[in-house]
Amino acid sequence: MTTLHLLSAGAAQGLVRALEPRVHDELGVALEARFGAVGAMQSLFDAAEPCDVLILTDAMIVAQATAGALRADTRTPLGRVRTGVAVRAGDAVPDVATPEALRAALLAADAVFFPDPERATAGIHFMKVLRELGIDGDLAARLRPHPNGAVAMRELAAAMSPRPIGCTQITEILYTPGVKLAAPLPRRFELATLYTAAVATRAADAAIARRFVAMLEGAHALREAGGFET
Repeated sequence: MTTLHLLSAGAAQGLVRALEPRVHDELGVALEARFGAVGAMQSLFDAAEPCDVLILTDAMIVAQATAGALRADTRTPLGRVRTGVAVRAGDAVPDVATPEALRAALLAADAVFFPDPERATAGIHFMKVLRELGIDGDLAARLRPHPNGAVAMRELAAAMSPRPIGCTQITEILYTPGVKLAAPLPRRFELATLYTAAVATRAADAAIARRFVAMLEGAHALREAGGFET
């Protein structure tokens, strides 16, 4: 069976996994997907790892298309994803509606789970928020960074401490069992990232890759349920 290779930002992992049975049945291919922080996926793509379809931030996709590494005519926005605050499924939902409330909720936590602060979109942003709130030093010993948001949320779900909290993109919160969305970040710190798919110029079968991108685009209900906003 032909294999379709995907490199993708972690924000799209839930969407892609939900479509995987259709990929097998309708396209007749096996899906080999790798997910992670956008910086890590960009590095893999640049290192010529097998890739038929790439899902990254829109700006990164545009840059790769301009460089000729992606087919510009296949650029397909999937939607914007906001960054939010998460807690374990059984925990009380803290008030994070204002910067002051968010600051208090974070300081009350005994562990803070979030994605890579150097290579993940949400992780980079979250560290900026902590610095702006003036609590990055206070929380230093309680920070629990992970390679991507999906891993961070799984670790939050499994946390044994009394008062853990997390922050990542809303798609990764909604698709992770054992955690729940408290709320998006307050408006002052709002981050809405547009994610886009495109077919790689080096795709082994461009026709199949195009059909997969069309499948992603057509999955309106799945995208909306998973936290993608149009």
